[in-house]
Amino acid sequence: MTCASCVARVEKTMKKVEGVSDVSVNLATEKVTFTFSPSQTNLNTLVNKIDDAGYVLHLPKETSESTLEDEMSPQQKYYLELRKEFFFSLWFALPIMFISMLTMFETVAELFPLPLDDINKLLLLGSTVVMFTSGKRFFTTTVKLLKSFNVDMNTLVAVGTGSAYIYSLIAVLFPHWLSIHSASQHVYFDTATTIITLILMGKMFEAKAKSSTNDAIKSLIGLQPKTATVKRNNTISEVSISSLILGDEIVVKPGEKIPVDGIIISGASSVNESMITGESLPIDKKEGDRVVGGTINNNGSFNFTATGIGKDTLLQQVIKLVEDAQNSKAEIQKIADKISSVFVPVVISIAIITFALWFFLGEAPFSDAMIKFIAVLIIACPCALGLATPTAIMVGTGLGASQGILIKNADSLEKSASIDTIVFDKTGTLTIGEPIVQSVFYKDVNREKEIISFAASVERKSEHPLAKAIVKYCLDKGIPTYDVTSFIAYIGKGAGASIDDKNILIGDTKLLDDFGIRANEFDSKVNQITSRGETPVYLAIDGIVEAIFAIADSIKAEAKYVISELKNKGLDVILLSGDNEKTVNHIASIAGIDKTIAQVLPTEKGLKIKELQQSGKTVAMVGDGINDAPALALADVGIAMGTGTDIAVETSDITIISGDLNILLKAIKLSKKTVQTIKQNLFWAFIYNVIGIPIAALGLLNPMFAAAAMAFSSVSVVSNSLRLKRAKL
Repeated sequence: MTCASCVARVEKTMKKVEGVSDVSVNLATEKVTFTFSPSQTNLNTLVNKIDDAGYVLHLPKETSESTLEDEMSPQQKYYLELRKEFFFSLWFALPIMFISMLTMFETVAELFPLPLDDINKLLLLGSTVVMFTSGKRFFTTTVKLLKSFNVDMNTLVAVGTGSAYIYSLIAVLFPHWLSIHSASQHVYFDTATTIITLILMGKMFEAKAKSSTNDAIKSLIGLQPKTATVKRNNTISEVSISSLILGDEIVVKPGEKIPVDGIIISGASSVNESMITGESLPIDKKEGDRVVGGTINNNGSFNFTATGIGKDTLLQQVIKLVEDAQNSKAEIQKIADKISSVFVPVVISIAIITFALWFFLGEAPFSDAMIKFIAVLIIACPCALGLATPTAIMVGTGLGASQGILIKNADSLEKSASIDTIVFDKTGTLTIGEPIVQSVFYKDVNREKEIISFAASVERKSEHPLAKAIVKYCLDKGIPTYDVTSFIAYIGKGAGASIDDKNILIGDTKLLDDFGIRANEFDSKVNQITSRGETPVYLAIDGIVEAIFAIADSIKAEAKYVISELKNKGLDVILLSGDNEKTVNHIASIAGIDKTIAQVLPTEKGLKIKELQQSGKTVAMVGDGINDAPALALADVGIAMGTGTDIAVETSDITIISGDLNILLKAIKLSKKTVQTIKQNLFWAFIYNVIGIPIAALGLLNPMFAAAAMAFSSVSVVSNSLRLKRAKL
């Protein structure tokens, strides 16, 4: 595929096939995605239809996971073909151009051992070799296209170089024909061969640069180790990763890559997950923790049970998401494609008009009018227009993946650059999502350890998040717990048990009321706790309240800085939560958020997003994807915060794997830089054609310079997109 006309043609061809829908062609990746009904058509039919249109459809291989193929990809083969054709063409083009230039000077031409007619015949021979070998691709594609009444960049090259070659052929073999029509007998073999050589050079550089835009995918695929050390029937052996099954016990030694996803069953270590999550520091892992395939074990050894293999690993999901995003189209690309679809016919029309005006009205010699005709055809470059958006999208989504930012499609990236309002969910987004004991108030502080131990001993039997917070608080302090008897869970209120003949109750005021227990002496402390948005949990021993635990979900350490940066960028920041107003306002005040919407049910969050949109706002919703899925789906851009290994992508447009709010700033910066690059590419692609075509039509541009400029335009667009890889986020 060479230009956006190819994109339009392939899409049009496939859409005509009954049972085929959702067709989308990406020029940069040279891939097509589509949906088809097996009852109405089949893949062989599509292969034949595409072949009739002048292209080859390579069907994907059936593999359970992405792997690095031993054989070359079609793109690699294409690059090597272009490279071979370019150097072969160059070997002929240089002497042809050199000799042609010398023959223009009579004094130099007289020094040649052969007469000019014989020299021209040698030039014809060399030019013919180039036209029918290296230049063959342009002509065969053009013939195929003309059969279906289509044209593209190949047509421009074929008509332009073909005109120069045929005119020169006639001048050498049938000079009297030109004499009859008073046309110049000058030959333009150097024009034909040099144009083909320069365009092949441009295509070669373009193919090489385009392959670099896909480095992110290659890097992700390269993270997957090929083998794993597995323990089966007490025997440890190294096996191919493709032979692993769910439940396998896998052994990981220091410095090794973790082959698949799983849960540690023995041992401990720290793991470098930066290649997946963007987290720069190693993460400590112990028994019960999850590990991700493709990440690197540092200094410890451990065994884990495989819970995700093949296409079900996080790494493969990330690769699939990035590939899907790179194959999608932004709205701005659809507009460029529409323009490009009529570009080539318009250019051919302009070239014909140019020839007619110069030859018939300007009374220029036929050869001069033809040169201007060729220059117009060759200077036009639909390729740059077609590559402007997809190359930037490919680099942008790839860069995002390397930073732990998964972008669902090109539209998401484009829309993210224009948001003016960002709405945060509270729990798990601005906060850690895990209740923590913030403080404890005692009736008798001398009984601190005993009280904490009693509380944790009872709560150890409960699965409630507040209970887990108290147990963790006890463990962190290294305080031992007791065995309990007569444990009772009071649903929605708390729990009770007996320890050494003492009756222990732990819970809220409703539990105390049920047992007629009063805690008046703690009233001032309770007011202090609730004013901070914290939850009071009472501990009573034998009917007397001995302590109150103040529990709250802590705000993320980076939250305040991130909110400040967002506000500095001019974004309107809102906190949206189902929690009570006091708690929401308290968290908002710590984070530096001025606007809050509290006590909203999960089903109502989407309505609040709609209200903001109806007021003219472009809204991004940031949540954990658990209880705010409707809001994420309804927002202009839904951003889901993951937890390192748990990614929520079904309803979100962008997923931040690590849950680090700092990455959110990177995501917004990435979207703006990508859209800026797209606009730069489109600007230069349009300006190049808008300026270049008139200059060529006015006769101010030699066709060979036009070919060099055409080659440069595509390469410059791809190179500009590649600059994104070095962007600091």
